[in-house]
Amino acid sequence: MMDPMPVPQFILDLRRHIGTMPLWLMGTSVVVLREGAGGAEVLLVKRSDNGLWALISGIVDPGEHPKVTAVREAKEEACVDISIERMLWLGVTEPSTYDNGDVCQYLDHGFRARYLGGEPAVGDEESLEVAWFPVDDLPTPRAPRVDYGVGLALEDPRDVALDDLVGT
Repeated sequence: MMDPMPVPQFILDLRRHIGTMPLWLMGTSVVVLREGAGGAEVLLVKRSDNGLWALISGIVDPGEHPKVTAVREAKEEACVDISIERMLWLGVTEPSTYDNGDVCQYLDHGFRARYLGGEPAVGDEESLEVAWFPVDDLPTPRAPRVDYGVGLALEDPRDVALDDLVGT
């Protein structure tokens, strides 16, 4: 079970009608890269709900393009500006059940982004820490999607992966 993160208003409105029934949502995840002194580095956030290091991610608002969501979430969660370079994956996550009984499943859009600027910092209550890590020395504990996403981002160029994200 997971503690709920801040919930967008449109989801709260839907929940008043459907209760905890499964809800299908669009999400976005972003692999933010920069060239560090020792090579490529990835920006990760330590999630407040489970303590895992993870990619920046969020729920796509109604009418919002998923790449716009990725840029917005990078600013909100990690206080950085990014530029989307390419789409990496489109996949379906396994269902998530939150402590309050809500069930959600996500169509996740994964992107690779270039760091433009801003001092990485915790921007909201979703994260405990924000830090850069060498791509060959990732922190633990971490969400499995970190390895998946970093691997795809470093394989550039490649077609968009249409993988099942269950277990990543």
